[in-house]
Amino acid sequence: MSKQFQRNGKIWVRVLADLPITGKPTKVRMGKGKGNPMGWIARVSTGQILFEMDDVSLSNARQATTLAAHKPCSSTKFVQWS
Repeated sequence: MSKQFQRNGKIWVRVLADLPITGKPTKVRMGKGKGNPMGWIARVSTGQILFEMDDVSLSNARQATTLAAHKPCSSTKFVQWS
């Protein structure tokens, strides 16, 4: 999305990946605590705002969000604040 604006405007990401995903190596016996963190995920609820944009035209913002909407595996909606 930032490439679409060409350094004109601001983007705020309103989602933070704060839950660790842990995993143990194969052939390790039960017990001995949790495994090491392998990655991070974020819980996103229905209706949550993912991105905010400012100082961009409406057509550029709409085009950038349609390009970014292909990344997550869910439907997205464009909301404009007055």
